Formats: sequence, C-alpha cells, structure tokens
Amino acid sequence: MSELRILPLEQGYNFRELGGYKTNTGQQTKWHKIIRAAQLSELSKHDLAWLNNYGLQTIIDFRSPEEKAAAPDHVPANSRYQFLPVFAVDETKNSIAPQELLNDLRRDPDGHKQMLQVYQNLIRDTHAQQTYRQFFAYLLANDTPEHSSLFHCTAGKDRTGIGAALFLGALGVPLPQITADYLLTQKASVQAFTANMAQVEAYPGITPEQVAGVRDLMSAYPEYLNAAWTTITELAGSLSNYLRTYLQLSQTDLTDLKRIYLTNN
Repeated sequence: MSELRILPLEQGYNFRELGGYKTNTGQQTKWHKIIRAAQLSELSKHDLAWLNNYGLQTIIDFRSPEEKAAAPDHVPANSRYQFLPVFAVDETKNSIAPQELLNDLRRDPDGHKQMLQVYQNLIRDTHAQQTYRQFFAYLLANDTPEHSSLFHCTAGKDRTGIGAALFLGALGVPLPQITADYLLTQKASVQAFTANMAQVEAYPGITPEQVAGVRDLMSAYPEYLNAAWTTITELAGSLSNYLRTYLQLSQTDLTDLKRIYLTNN
C-alpha cells in the first residue's frame, strides 16, 4: 500500500494518514498505523474494503451521542468500534442543522470567537481531558504490527485535530509540523467545504456576517490551534507537563507510545 497523506476514499473526506512525520530526535511516525478522519457514516463498500486492507482494527468516535445517533458509523468488518465522546453536545457546531445554526449565529455571528472558545474548552474541560486520557489508552493498546487505528469526529477538524496534536506532540513532533498537519484539513475537506458553503450562501435571508460566521466555524485556522496550545501553557507550563498532570500519562506510557508509533527509518 502506497504512502499517501490524504487517503483515496470514495465517500469519506478528510481521511488522513499520520505516518511520516519527523520528531525532534530524528525518528518518524510509522506509516499505516493510525488515521485521523471525519465521520464514517457515508463510507461505500469500496471504502470499507480499503480500510480493511489498510489493517484497520480500532475505530474511536469522538462525536456526541446525538451526532452518533443521527449518522452512525459504517464500520469495516475487521474493526472494533469505540464510542468516546469529547463533549456531551457538539460544541464545534459542525453537525448542527442549518436553521438551528443560523438562529445561533443571529444571536452571535462571531464564529471565529466561538471557535477560539471551543479550542480552550477542548483543553480545559475535565470531561474532554478524561476522553483524551482514554484515547491514549486505546493508542497504547495498538501494540501489534498489523493493528491500525482510526479516530474521528464529524468534520475531522476540531476534536480530532486536538487528538492528533496531542498524539503527535507526545511523540516529539515539533509544533510547526503539528500545525501543518492541522491546517491540511483545508485541502482535505475542500469539496465538502465548498458544497456546504454554497448551501449556506443560498439560504434565504442569510446575512454576510452569518456567512462569515459559518465559514469560521467550518475552517481550520492556525489561531484556533494556538488557542489550545496557549491554554496548555497556562494550565501546565508545557505540553509534557499537561500530558503527565492532566492526561495522567506516565513516563512508561510515553516510552511505550514512541516504541509503538515511531521508527528510525
């Protein structure tokens, strides 16, 4: 199987391989070991077969109970599904119905400000911390060469973006590379983003401020990830301290994580 960053699925968007990233020690993340993704509810039979062939055995779903009920995952035959909601409701608003979203934006059209708050909540919220702690437990269980994992939310951008950032950071991938991976959502989601924005812009009575608010809610901007990293620094002083103190990862956990996911090649 070739080493592709954006995976060639028919009905899934923003499915991305996390292999091949260099760490600050000169190692790199293993290919064909872990995928970050958007929702799996529209996957075709071809997509499911492709993921089986990839070696996928664990799926971690970060969505809320409401999102899961509205759009259940299509799970490949060889995969075990783990439901692990980051928030009780979708604070990112990527799954919200159009009319409800517009009503929300009439009250406050500043989607950019709302997303900055979401990224702070992803780091500060105690339930989110417990979820990411369990996420790492699943990653540490992915300890055989043929075992691969996938984690996702609805858009594969915010809850998944923080999961990927924490994972790559724990392995020693530098922040500029973590940010570049985060921003790749813009390219990997361009078709879905364009289609959704066309629907939004055609909605009767929508204002330019509301259009801008939706665009900000649906986009991946560096300042969103920066808000999360600033919050980590405020809480713990550094990522390593945050992982140890708030996510309760031991030095053994971090050593095992690097053994499982890094290679010298």
